[in-house]
Amino acid sequence: MRTFVRCGQLFSGREDDARKGEIMVFDHEGVVEYAGAEAESPRRARSDRVLDYSGYFVMPGLIDVHTHLAYGNAKSEEDIDLYSPLEFRTLRGMFFAQKVAAAGFTAICSPGDAGQISLSIRNAIRAGLFDGPRVMAAGRYVTTHQGLTDWYPSWIGAPETSIGKLVTTIAEAVEEIRRQVKDGVDCVKIALDGIQRRNNGELVAAFTQEETDIMVREIHRLGKKAVAHARGREATLYAACAGVDLIFHANHLDDECIAAMLETGSTISPTLTHPRNTIDFTQPHEPAFLKGRPEHAQREYEIGCANWKKARAAGVPMLTGTDTGFAVTPYGEWNARELELFVEDLGFTPAAALRAATEVNACFMTGGDRIGTLEPGRAADFIVLDSSPLADIRILQDKSRLRAVYIAGKEIRIPERPYDPRQVTDFALSNWTDLYTRERVAELRQQRPTLAAAE
Repeated sequence: MRTFVRCGQLFSGREDDARKGEIMVFDHEGVVEYAGAEAESPRRARSDRVLDYSGYFVMPGLIDVHTHLAYGNAKSEEDIDLYSPLEFRTLRGMFFAQKVAAAGFTAICSPGDAGQISLSIRNAIRAGLFDGPRVMAAGRYVTTHQGLTDWYPSWIGAPETSIGKLVTTIAEAVEEIRRQVKDGVDCVKIALDGIQRRNNGELVAAFTQEETDIMVREIHRLGKKAVAHARGREATLYAACAGVDLIFHANHLDDECIAAMLETGSTISPTLTHPRNTIDFTQPHEPAFLKGRPEHAQREYEIGCANWKKARAAGVPMLTGTDTGFAVTPYGEWNARELELFVEDLGFTPAAALRAATEVNACFMTGGDRIGTLEPGRAADFIVLDSSPLADIRILQDKSRLRAVYIAGKEIRIPERPYDPRQVTDFALSNWTDLYTRERVAELRQQRPTLAAAE
C-alpha cells in the first residue's frame, strides 16, 4: 500500500520555493517514491490511501543538532549531574524527546549526556517501543581540567553520574573514545574549552592541538563523527584544524579559524536560542541575573553574530541547534526559535533558515542521506502547517499552527502530559538566592519598606 499526500504547498528542502498543488507518494515502509506535479504522479491503486493536505504547507521534519536529552530542563550543573539516577533520567529523556517531536522536530542530535541515556532512548525508539524522533546519540563529554563539565572542586572530580568523563592523559582520552564507540555512540563530543580564562580574559583550550588531533583521528578511524564545545578562538582553531565535524558555539572564531574550517570541512552550530533566551527571559531575582549572566551573554552574542556572519559569507555551513534541556530552553518550547534568530540576527532568509534546519542539518546527522528533504529515496519525515513559514518563520513556534507530524510515514501523536520535578527530588529547588546578613536586610529595607523588621 502506498500513501498519496495532496499538498497545498510542498517545500522539498532542496530549493528555496514551495510548489503549489503538488503531491507526494510514499510506500508502506515510509520511503518517498515521488514528489512533484500531480499530473505526473504514479497511478493510484484502490488499496492506496490519500492524505488530503491540499489546504496546508507540507515540509520536511525539522532537525535540531543540539538537544541534550539527559538534562531535564536543568537549573544548575548539579541538577544535570547529581539529583536523579541514570535510570530515571533515561525515562525522563524519552518523555522529553517526544515533546520535541511533537513540536515538529523529527530528528535530533543529543551531543553529550550521562551514561548511555541517549543511546538507550535512540535504541528504544528504533525498536518500536516508543514513538519519538530519530536520535543521533553521544555518550559523556571527553573533558579535562580546563574543559566544560569539569565544573566541581578538584576534591570531588567528575562523578560517574555526570555528563563529563574526566581524562588526564591522551591515552585515557583514546580509551574513553574506544569504549563509547563500543557502546554504540553515533558521535563523540570533546569539551575543548570551558570557563577557565587567561589573565587577558581569553578562554583557555582544554587540550593541545596535538591532543585534539589524536582524539579526532581516532573518532574518525572508528567511523564516528567528532563534535566539540568550543567558544574561544584557541579551542575553535584547534577543532577546525583537527577536522571536527561540528563545532558548537565558536563565538570567537577569526579568519584563521575560518580558513581551517574551509580546508577540513568543519561546520558550526552557533546555538543562538540559549543565549538569547538568557538575555530576554532571565528575571532579576534569579541567581543567573545576580551573577551577570544576561550581560555576559549579550556581549558574547554580539561578538558571535559578527563572527558567524563572516564565517557564513566565507562558505562555512551553519547548522541549527538550540542547547535544549536547560530551564531557559525547555524541551519542545523554543526549538524553532533558532530559525527565527537565524533570520533576525544572522541575516538568513526564511527559506535559507528552513533549509539549514532540514537539508543542511541532515548532512551532519547519522543516516542523513535518508532524511532532511522530501524526494525519492528519502524517509517520509514531514510536518504539516496551516500557513507558510516562508512568509513568517515564527509560525513554527506556534503549536496551534502545526497540524501533523509524520516520521517514516507514520503520524506521531504525543499526548500532552504534565511533568512535576518535585515528585522526584527537592534537592534542586533552591529556597533562597540571597544571604540575609543584618547589613543585607538593612539594604533590603531601604528598597522595600514593607519588609518585616528583624527581631
